[in-house]
Amino acid sequence: ITPAAGSAAADGGPTTADRPGAAAVGSPLFSDGRSPAGAPPVSAPRGVPVPRTAPARRRQRGKIAQRSVPPDLRPVVLRDELIDLGNLFRTYQRRTEPDLAVLADLHERKARAFTTWADVTGDPELREEAGRAEQAAATARMQHRHRTGEGADEDEAAVTRLLPGPAQWEHARSVLAHVASHAPLPGPEARLLTLMLTLRTARTGTGNFVGQDLAGLGLTDPEVLVEQLTGCGWLQLPGTASDLLTSRPENPVAVTVPSLVPGGDDPVPFDFGKKVRAKLSGWAQRVVSEKKLRKGKAPAAVRLLALTLSSRTDHDGQLGADGEGIALESVLAQVPVDLSELEDLVDRLTQAGWLTDAVVTDSHLTGRLTERVLPFTCPLV
Repeated sequence: ITPAAGSAAADGGPTTADRPGAAAVGSPLFSDGRSPAGAPPVSAPRGVPVPRTAPARRRQRGKIAQRSVPPDLRPVVLRDELIDLGNLFRTYQRRTEPDLAVLADLHERKARAFTTWADVTGDPELREEAGRAEQAAATARMQHRHRTGEGADEDEAAVTRLLPGPAQWEHARSVLAHVASHAPLPGPEARLLTLMLTLRTARTGTGNFVGQDLAGLGLTDPEVLVEQLTGCGWLQLPGTASDLLTSRPENPVAVTVPSLVPGGDDPVPFDFGKKVRAKLSGWAQRVVSEKKLRKGKAPAAVRLLALTLSSRTDHDGQLGADGEGIALESVLAQVPVDLSELEDLVDRLTQAGWLTDAVVTDSHLTGRLTERVLPFTCPLV
């Protein structure tokens, strides 16, 4: 051993055998860093970036008919169709002029898409929505034929309405407008009860009322509300509010609304007769006690909105004249709630099968009453 070599070994420094040998040029390098034929490991080159996986593709989201489209809905073509339809319906709502042929096509596509969605998920509500879309498509087609002069099919049955003619429809709207401008107390509950009492007493200022009438309005505390109406002088009773609440049809309570009694300083606001008054009262009672509203225990505000919308449609149930929607200012004048509350009421009516394709925009409420409730409507002439 030479002194230099011995010195290195003695100091514990690396010997030639300890140093990694250079791999032959062009030799392959395995994943463990070894060259073939047992060559020592070779360090991987520095500065090589670690491969990254591609970012996950963002899933599409959308909404249609007050429903969110699940981003993981399969098949993808169904998800994309639902999202596309939601966008197209919102675009249609922004049109300045309606195109009923386009609207009918959209409803037909919606019916097919919702039928497939129901098949995929097993949700019966989706199938019901598909049925409503089919009805809306048929209605839009019929309206389009009327407007283009093609006429309706001979087998299309006319709607039989509770109030059969334009004169009675206008009378219904006149009562709603009168109550909106002369309501003695704030809030939708007081407004609805005031409306029902006005319809009972419209001609003479007096009429019969029973506890069952109060119980069917969805009021939070009917006895307190009646006491408030009598306390402010708008309503007069022969007994107490409790007596009215417990009264039965065989022994009704004669109620009086002094402002509607003829002969006072102010003229009587209504000019319809006894039979028409009874029909108007019956119409309102049928609306607020409609089966799905009753079974769903709808609050007074929802029932009041149902009455209001029933009086503001075209012949086919589209909200507003010619289906352009109802101005929010007009809706809120009839149904005294905040805008956020109105949106909730619209959702409740949609869930009850009253409304379809309802949209609350910055200025209007658009949509359509379903075929099931068309008999309640009072079309705008």
